[in-house]
Amino acid sequence: MAIELADIFQRYGPAYRARYGPRLPPSHRQAMRAIEQCRTAALGGQVYACPQCNQVEYRYHSCRNRHCPKCQHERAQRWLARQEELRLPVPYFLLTFTLPAPLRALARQHPRLVYDCLFRASAAATQELARDERFIGGQIGMVGVLHTWTRDLRFHPHVHYLAPAGGVATDGQTWRPARKNFFLPVKALSRLFRAHVQRLLQETPLYAHIPARVWRDEWVVHSKPVGSGQTALKYLAPYIFRVALSNRRLVKLDNDRVTFKYTESKTGQTKFCALPAEQFIHRFLQHVLPKGFVKVRYYGLFARRAGARRAALQQQLRQTPPTPDPPPKAASPTPAESDTPPPPLRCPRCGSDMSLSHTLPALARSPP
Repeated sequence: MAIELADIFQRYGPAYRARYGPRLPPSHRQAMRAIEQCRTAALGGQVYACPQCNQVEYRYHSCRNRHCPKCQHERAQRWLARQEELRLPVPYFLLTFTLPAPLRALARQHPRLVYDCLFRASAAATQELARDERFIGGQIGMVGVLHTWTRDLRFHPHVHYLAPAGGVATDGQTWRPARKNFFLPVKALSRLFRAHVQRLLQETPLYAHIPARVWRDEWVVHSKPVGSGQTALKYLAPYIFRVALSNRRLVKLDNDRVTFKYTESKTGQTKFCALPAEQFIHRFLQHVLPKGFVKVRYYGLFARRAGARRAALQQQLRQTPPTPDPPPKAASPTPAESDTPPPPLRCPRCGSDMSLSHTLPALARSPP
């Protein structure tokens, strides 16, 4: 029988919470509880009955927690559809800014502050260098996504940015394309990134706890072309709503040890990692973000206030006459907001349409 993350949390979560007590951040407690209860009677749901053979089916509500592996696929698809409105018809680059190892312990202790600093410093450094006439010489657009894990769940905070290969000149109209297969010099960008992080952290009490050598070491920034805007968005979408570990990667739970698989990036080979259940939970929870933290951010041409400018630029780059905007559609209610019951299900026994029998309130008892 396949195991799920919820099975591990249900079995070992109470002991984990009891051991770490007040040291466990509220966001970790909330994520654990949501994953344990997702699509169970604890969250309520609907009961369907077949009028032909009297078969009964239960459909429980999802937790909708952003760290739950059961609740993210549909959100990723909706996000991808919305991003088509932002896309520019030009090549794109993927930039990756990695937080150096000496600062990672600080990020675990103060995730909101350090992650925000990582975003602000990397975005400011990129935009500053892009304005240099030797490179782009104008304003660029960036979509940034925070990512905190390696494939074996180790802590490795970094930010991915998708950026069109070019920018808008100071006249606000002229598109200045980047050189072929070159966006910005990564060595200069990494040093500028380091300087911005240092400046931001100097304004906080955390700065006194950072080793001085951090500001002398070389920092890691990568840049690579990723094809068209559409290709790039499809590449990035899984990073936005993917959780640290999907259920399909779980292999077994045996003798209080969790085994999961992952693909080694260098060789492409499938590897297996076996951890004691407590250590596995700890490794997963270090990727739970603070409540309300925004992990997707838009800069420059992709900022909300740049909507009119971006639309004009899209028309210019496509070299097509502008078309009138379609009439706005009425917003569709979410399942939680709608008074319309879910569509009938097919009976797994006889194939007939099943009818909604009744609803189950949250915290209802499990079915017999």
